[in-house]
Amino acid sequence: MKQKNKDAIVKERILNNAESLFAQKGFRGVTVREIINAANCNLSAVNYYFGNKKNLYLEVFRARLIPRSQSMCERFKKFLGQRQPSDSPAAVVEALAQAFLEGPLSDDERRCHYQLMVREMSQPGEAFDLVFEHVMQPLLQDLSRRLRLVITEEIEEERLILNIESILGMIIHFNYFRSVITRFTGHAYDSSFKKRLIEHIIDFSLYGLGVGKKEVLT
Repeated sequence: MKQKNKDAIVKERILNNAESLFAQKGFRGVTVREIINAANCNLSAVNYYFGNKKNLYLEVFRARLIPRSQSMCERFKKFLGQRQPSDSPAAVVEALAQAFLEGPLSDDERRCHYQLMVREMSQPGEAFDLVFEHVMQPLLQDLSRRLRLVITEEIEEERLILNIESILGMIIHFNYFRSVITRFTGHAYDSSFKKRLIEHIIDFSLYGLGVGKKEVLT
């Protein structure tokens, strides 16, 4: 039992430091030596738990980024279930924006998450395939299905997908560029300002979806 606990602690420490370094420098910019020095372990530990640097990099996505992303998707479903009514385009957009802007990530987690994704998407590899399969594609399909159920007019698939991507892009911008938004607007990124941002996202998104002014949400 003690050995299992020790193994778990060492593995966790390696993952934590590897995530931070990969986020800062990317896969190619980090050496295994840097990781083991930061994690205060030896090379054999990385080889034992992960096999090599590439497997460690992929495990950072499997054990860190993907679960965090999936938790955001679950929060979206939870928030949507709390909306009254929940069967409207405004409710879907509001719940999605709330899940991100009022999400549980710490500043460090948010920074690492964003940096890892940007680096991987700029040069897509196996890690991107994992994220696409387990996060991006399921979320897009879920949003497409939900919006089709609540948008009364006919909308072609390509237009709907582009609108969903635009909504996600806007939410991601407001979520990950908080210091920039604060600098431009002069507002502290507090709960009151988050509510204003969510209202803006709803208004902007509904016009893009072609459903006009947002419905009244309670």
